[in-house]
Amino acid sequence: MMDEATLLYALVQNALDGIITIDDIGIINTINPAACVLFDYPEEEVLGQNISMLMPSSDWDKHNAYLRNYKRTTKNSINGIGSELVGLRKDGYEFPMKLVIREMQYYGRTIYAGFIQDLSQQKEVEERFKDYASHLEELVEERTKSLNDTIFALKKAKEKVSISLEKEKELSKLKNRFLSMASHEFRTPLSTVQLSASLIEKHAIPFDSEPIGKHIAKIKNSVMSLTAILNDFLYVEKLGIDKMKVSFTCFDLFKFGEEITEEMQLLAKPKQNIVYKHIGIQTMLYLDVNLLKNCVINLTTNAIKYSGDNSSIHFTTEINDLCCIISVHDNGIGIPLEEQKHLFKAFFRAHNTSSIPGTGLGLNIVSRYVFLMKGTADFKSNKQDGTLFTLTFPIS
Repeated sequence: MMDEATLLYALVQNALDGIITIDDIGIINTINPAACVLFDYPEEEVLGQNISMLMPSSDWDKHNAYLRNYKRTTKNSINGIGSELVGLRKDGYEFPMKLVIREMQYYGRTIYAGFIQDLSQQKEVEERFKDYASHLEELVEERTKSLNDTIFALKKAKEKVSISLEKEKELSKLKNRFLSMASHEFRTPLSTVQLSASLIEKHAIPFDSEPIGKHIAKIKNSVMSLTAILNDFLYVEKLGIDKMKVSFTCFDLFKFGEEITEEMQLLAKPKQNIVYKHIGIQTMLYLDVNLLKNCVINLTTNAIKYSGDNSSIHFTTEINDLCCIISVHDNGIGIPLEEQKHLFKAFFRAHNTSSIPGTGLGLNIVSRYVFLMKGTADFKSNKQDGTLFTLTFPIS
């Protein structure tokens, strides 16, 4: 059976940590293979030498002073306590190590056993973590600066937008004031012109003069056109300041369609024909009749203006279980495909309508009125089939 000394020797020789024993003046008594590998010395070059050969010269005085102080005070202040020191290899390479010292009594002598671990890899990992942490701090600082710059830029942009918005509001107020003023102030002279034209027509009847009648008709048509333009301005002004209120009532859609057809036929070109048709048994509808009338008149007026002299304009109404559909279809000049996306914008007019009078407000008013009544406005247009406008309102 193996005795304790043999077992202890085997454990020391095969230990993974370096183990060195020294006497009370620092002379090395034993060194195990792991310590020889760690310090890169063969055993015979180390035994009998002072332990200072395994440490940098800067630590010699510290080590010798410690041993003297320990023997003088006999205080076992470091027994079993680990500390981080610097080791010195044979080739002069210094490496970090952890040292734990144990004091032992051996045959009446005091010896010290040092248990040594190489901390090179651990320190390397720690340095990498430090570098990573430093880089992370720099990155965070950089990102924080970038974020602060962005926030500052956003604040500046917000200030500019706020200023622009205030200017836009002021311009909008000025525009609405102008539209309101124009719509009201121009009505008085137009009414005077209309009345004067009617009086001239009345007094000119005995003369039976065709030129006089022709010019009176031109005056009346011009007054009607200007009045329609002013009405458009007034509608836009009311919509812009939310004065337009929706008033839903129940009315007969079929009679509504017949009345508008009769009214618009009087305004159509001499050989134009407005064809009205109602689809479905149901005729009662719950909408704002005045807003709807304005929408249909706008669409029909456009169809009359942009269609030929011998054309037919199809005006259709329908009520089914889900919705009400109102459509106006003409075979006129159509809307250029590249300009259709702008059709419902205020003051927009397609390039092929420059020779035909108009303000570009009608369809914008239609779309906004339809929106107020919870409906949708759509259209299809091309040169071959003309233009079809469709207004759809849900049945509630």
